[in-house]
Amino acid sequence: MGVELRIHTFFILLLGVCMAYTESTHMSVFRGVGLWLVLLGAVAVREVARMIVAAYHGLQLRNILLLPIGGLVAYANAESAENAGASKIQWRMAVTGPAANLSLALVVALLVIGMSPTLNLLDRPWITPAHLIRSIVWLNVFLGVLNLLPAYPLDGGRVVRGGVARAQGRAQGSRVATGLGQILAMTAIIAGLVLMNAWLLMAGFFILIGAQLEDQGVLFQSVVDTVNMQDIMLTEFSMLAPSDTLEDALHKSIHSLQDDFPVVRGDSLVGIISRQSILSALRSEGNGYVQAVMSRSFHVAQPEDSLGTTISRFAGRGLSLVPVTEGERIVGIVTLQNLMHSMSLLAESRKLRRQSQE
Repeated sequence: MGVELRIHTFFILLLGVCMAYTESTHMSVFRGVGLWLVLLGAVAVREVARMIVAAYHGLQLRNILLLPIGGLVAYANAESAENAGASKIQWRMAVTGPAANLSLALVVALLVIGMSPTLNLLDRPWITPAHLIRSIVWLNVFLGVLNLLPAYPLDGGRVVRGGVARAQGRAQGSRVATGLGQILAMTAIIAGLVLMNAWLLMAGFFILIGAQLEDQGVLFQSVVDTVNMQDIMLTEFSMLAPSDTLEDALHKSIHSLQDDFPVVRGDSLVGIISRQSILSALRSEGNGYVQAVMSRSFHVAQPEDSLGTTISRFAGRGLSLVPVTEGERIVGIVTLQNLMHSMSLLAESRKLRRQSQE
């Protein structure tokens, strides 16, 4: 659906925990893998359902980071994030995830009752690698009910944050929702330790991790959507012409900090070439011309484009340079190499400007 899916490292580590548990209890390691796949499937079901709702409302998602408690969504731009905060859409997104999990649990339970009535779904333990069919039902129930809690970044917590933000501002909404999330997370961790319940313990731990990651994502989103290309683009850079030889291009790259060069004919941008492409062509075919090696597939940005828009152009396309143009004339470049350096200097510049104004 055009959305990049990522799995958090802790989710992968959980696979190792499941395998170690089955091995210590003399069960097949494949049952541990199976239980992990059941959890991954439950998370995937809720996130696919939320993606469908997002697409229905025209929300543009950049990626979804999968955690054992659900997914953390990054929106493609500020407009999509603002739309997602609208009351009606927010409620629908919040209800869709738990509804998908609970619906799947109900369907599987009905199938089990109809096809194998001797299998008692109420037998304990409800979630165990020894009984994967029963685990499918109860893991989806657990995930659905868990996300109804008003603990940020669970679905219920997002609704709380949105409601408080509309009444008292975004900062206060984040503080209230994060505070509730931390209280509920610590309660779950303590209950898990007292009751020796690994699922409560992991739920509390991942709520804490998810809240931290979500806060970082909100902060990053607010930054990238307020920074324009003209704020961070390189205005002093080297260019090549299509008629330049590869040896001339290599000589210029030796005396430049750039790894990628825009190729310009007159005032018009016609291609992009990298230092690695120059070296590879010289080694394999000998000296030639830049126009034979340059890439004619590139994306350009406008000076007023946001950093978020440019990052979306980098993501998934293997781009290392985005030219910034006015009309057909190139006025700057943005590279992955200089992006973080420019951002840190811009942040320091803005900080000094605020201090001088105070």
